[in-house]
Amino acid sequence: MQKVKRLLRYDWPLHFVLLLTNWLPDNVLFIRLRGFVCSPFFNKRGKGLGRDLTFYNPSKIVLGNNVYIAKGCWFLAHEEILVGNETIFGPYVVVVTANHSFANGSYKAGPTVDKKPVIFGSGSWISAHSTILPGANIADGSLMAANSVFGGTTTKGSIYGGVPARKLKEIEF
Repeated sequence: MQKVKRLLRYDWPLHFVLLLTNWLPDNVLFIRLRGFVCSPFFNKRGKGLGRDLTFYNPSKIVLGNNVYIAKGCWFLAHEEILVGNETIFGPYVVVVTANHSFANGSYKAGPTVDKKPVIFGSGSWISAHSTILPGANIADGSLMAANSVFGGTTTKGSIYGGVPARKLKEIEF
């Protein structure tokens, strides 16, 4: 019953609103409008949502102030996804809080495992096509380079990149 309540209150209305607003161009006015009309369906929301976004279980997603999520991003929230203020997500970023397991000869048949929250610090930037894995903790002011895969903890004000992502350099504040 709880799952049906969540689907009716958060998931389905959000998907419907995103469907209705996806035809609007990605400019400042419409990005903010899309963020405003989607705000009731998140735990807390930021201001900027691009087009073609997918959110699973948005009731567990907390978006800080002035967050921007670019076109095509995908958020799977089996556990909480906490996004700090002024965080930027480039196009086609994938954020997951759980993994599949293998059972009966198939990954589809296996239960969801490794459920861990994901945290993004304020002022961080997750570049295009990056994948953020369960348990990731991106510190304040960190940058994840494009096409990176990351599941650990970053240090404040640093650049990470690669597959798997590793620390590349410190940023001077």
